[in-house]
Amino acid sequence: MKKTKWNWGTGIVIALFSFMSFILYFVITMSTNKKYSHDLVSEDYYAKEMAYQNEINAETNLQHLSVKINSKKTPKGWLLTFPQEFDSSKIKGKVFFYRPSNQNLDFELPLVISNSNFLVPEKQLLHGRWNITLEWTYNDIPFLFKEKIVY
Repeated sequence: MKKTKWNWGTGIVIALFSFMSFILYFVITMSTNKKYSHDLVSEDYYAKEMAYQNEINAETNLQHLSVKINSKKTPKGWLLTFPQEFDSSKIKGKVFFYRPSNQNLDFELPLVISNSNFLVPEKQLLHGRWNITLEWTYNDIPFLFKEKIVY
């Protein structure tokens, strides 16, 4: 009986064949199994894209303001200060506070400004990380202010 001689060339051919077989198996499995069907495009992609473009436009409008919105912690809560040039009666909008660690703490408030200020009372804010999203319109021009804070 003659022994089969294995050399490094035979090993490389077997290794390449094994690797190609694994890749082929992987591609076929991912292509045919419904469990791995993850489309990158959503069903209402165009509508979402338009909403996102509106958000970009509102953030751009905010950048064009001569005086920026001031946001700071005070003993009474979180204070948002608008530019003095705005007539507070013409500002319409809402403020959304998002708590990344607990969605039950999320809340939204209507934007009611007095003396160019909006105060979120301390009793509504627990200490920790918050994301603020402030959406408003002034003379039918949309604005969007986003900030991550630690209260």
